[in-house]
Amino acid sequence: MGLQGAKVLVTGAAGFIGYHTCQQLLAAGATVCGIDNFSPYYDVRLKEDRAARLLAQPGFALHRLSIQDMDAMRAVWTDFAPGIVIHLAAQPGVRYSIDHPREYIDTNVVGTFNLLELARHHPVEHLLISSTSSVYGANTDIPFDEGQAIQKPMSLYAATKGATELIGHSYSHLFGIPATYFRFFTVYGPWGRPDMAPFKFTDAIAAGRAIDVYNNGDMARDFTFVDDLVAAILGLAEAVPGKTRVAGDSLSPVAPFRAVNIGGGRQTRLLDFIAEIERALGKPAIKNMMPMQAGDVEVTEASNHLLRALIGRVPETPPSMGVPRFVAWYRDYYGDRLR
Repeated sequence: MGLQGAKVLVTGAAGFIGYHTCQQLLAAGATVCGIDNFSPYYDVRLKEDRAARLLAQPGFALHRLSIQDMDAMRAVWTDFAPGIVIHLAAQPGVRYSIDHPREYIDTNVVGTFNLLELARHHPVEHLLISSTSSVYGANTDIPFDEGQAIQKPMSLYAATKGATELIGHSYSHLFGIPATYFRFFTVYGPWGRPDMAPFKFTDAIAAGRAIDVYNNGDMARDFTFVDDLVAAILGLAEAVPGKTRVAGDSLSPVAPFRAVNIGGGRQTRLLDFIAEIERALGKPAIKNMMPMQAGDVEVTEASNHLLRALIGRVPETPPSMGVPRFVAWYRDYYGDRLR
């Protein structure tokens, strides 16, 4: 298929991962139609600045609308006629979902349903939809493997993502929609979200404020640098279910559908990740050791054998390299705060 000249629709284009995805698509020669509703879940100025950088490049157009607005979505979809759709728009956040459940149902479930309906009536070559490692929930077998059950979510956020995978499979089976769901593992990097731990830690340490370290630091994550993640998404865009099959595939026996982990396949202790931020900033952290929070899990680690088999690579940037790049962006973007 190739991405040179491809027409790609990206939802959540002004978001953290969406921004980087659009950048790499444009660099690959694709024409990109971005959709974003500029939700105030976090500082909209950051989204506006990402969008401005994308709009300055040829081959990119942006539509400010919600994926819940079916009429507006249909108009953009049919006018642009994408060959590939990368659906990244979502209401994120594990803890936020405890107090704001309706936003997760409306955005993650209803919004994704709208895209599946559009793909049903206006077919595309490949529909790629973001999921999360959180769908593994209460699973204790590490690393998390695509074949594991996802029926024990620990948060509503995870439940909504798991639900869209199940709905997506039914649509692929019934209507022949080639669909790939990719499960992210703790993504970080430049232009990252202010509500995520890497940003919160960096911002607090830089300002001399204390950071909250949950489960007394006894946690580990498969941290994934954003450039690695997006390179994997673009690689998967060309691995169309039903046209490709590999050993150990998660390809459904009854649908052109697969789920794929995108992670490095290694654990980094939370305290070690914080230490990398301290080194990059040249400042020690003041740590408030806290108990485990509702909806959280102690350890995540991806099995990445399927990803490697499909695209020939897996995320490899270690925190020792990725964290300094994130902190360098933070210093540049928020420089006035540090003086």
